Amino acid sequence: MSQAFDIQISAGRKGLSAPALKVFFQIASLWKLSNTESMTLLGLSHSSTFYRWRKSTETARLKRDTLERVSHILAIYKALQILLPDKQRADCWIKQPNKAPIFANRPALDRMLAGNVADLFVVRRHLETKI
Repeated sequence: MSQAFDIQISAGRKGLSAPALKVFFQIASLWKLSNTESMTLLGLSHSSTFYRWRKSTETARLKRDTLERVSHILAIYKALQILLPDKQRADCWIKQPNKAPIFANRPALDRMLAGNVADLFVVRRHLETKI
């Protein structure tokens, strides 16, 4: 890869980072996620980074992995809003036991908190096939 291409990608991630985090923190609030759950969904292992981002999203520069995670979370949120027009019900869905085979009668949030980007994708795909 050329250095110019690397710089362009980095600049694009920087431009997306603040809006992505703002949306994530809004969804986390609606879903009533704990800080630990939020950190896991973002793929963070250092609480200092999480609290710095929560305090100010403007200086954040998210890694591609983190942007992908936020993208899946936003898609899950959007799908729930479409499938469950009652906002309160939609926001509670991730914490309710679910009989779908991929959840094994556990909440979708348990699957999402496994820590892998792939688990977020599985939940996203499950919901998007219902739309």
